[in-house]
Amino acid sequence: MISVFVIASTPMVQAGLRTILTSTDIQVVGESSAPGAFSEDLPDIDVVVVAETRLLENVGRTLSDHSTGALVVLANSNEVGRSSMPGHSSPLQVLRSLELRSWGIVPLDATAEQLQAAVRATAQGLIVLPTSQSSWLYEGPPFVEASNLTLPDESLTMREREVLELVSQGLSNKLIARRLQISEHTVKFHISSISSKLGASSRTDAVSRGLRRGLITL
Repeated sequence: MISVFVIASTPMVQAGLRTILTSTDIQVVGESSAPGAFSEDLPDIDVVVVAETRLLENVGRTLSDHSTGALVVLANSNEVGRSSMPGHSSPLQVLRSLELRSWGIVPLDATAEQLQAAVRATAQGLIVLPTSQSSWLYEGPPFVEASNLTLPDESLTMREREVLELVSQGLSNKLIARRLQISEHTVKFHISSISSKLGASSRTDAVSRGLRRGLITL
């Protein structure tokens, strides 16, 4: 079960996020309008969800002090890489400056499924960013020489991609088997094959490599 703490300025937004986030594998364990309200409960919190970018820096500093935090912030698409207020850092600039285990930026108009997926991904130590905003992650030359690219020796089959996509959502082998109507043994076989093809050492590593190679999306 993924434990989530919600930071939002109004009880209405707090209640709305609790409803949206609560699922079979995500539990909202608290909410507050105070950026540092969760600090005493950090050992029991997997992800902090921040509803407003103006609260991000203070929340992030608290998490950064413990270096094990995962954070998801809701932001307008047009303010991901640049601040809407002169003299203030953008959400991406703030997040990149912090020593967080993982983080994610989710559009304000994201669906419940997308927000839940972001929480699951950051809980696994991954970075989440809308594909439309991913250019803000890169600095320097806009491309690299083809000789410097590392490509997989083998491509994943369609079924392996489906399995990897479900693994990225935090589903267990049993739930993946039920979703795809196959046996758990077959799921284990696919995961073993995926790890071998991607050179991954764990499920999280496989998801991370799959994301970097564009095999799956969050």
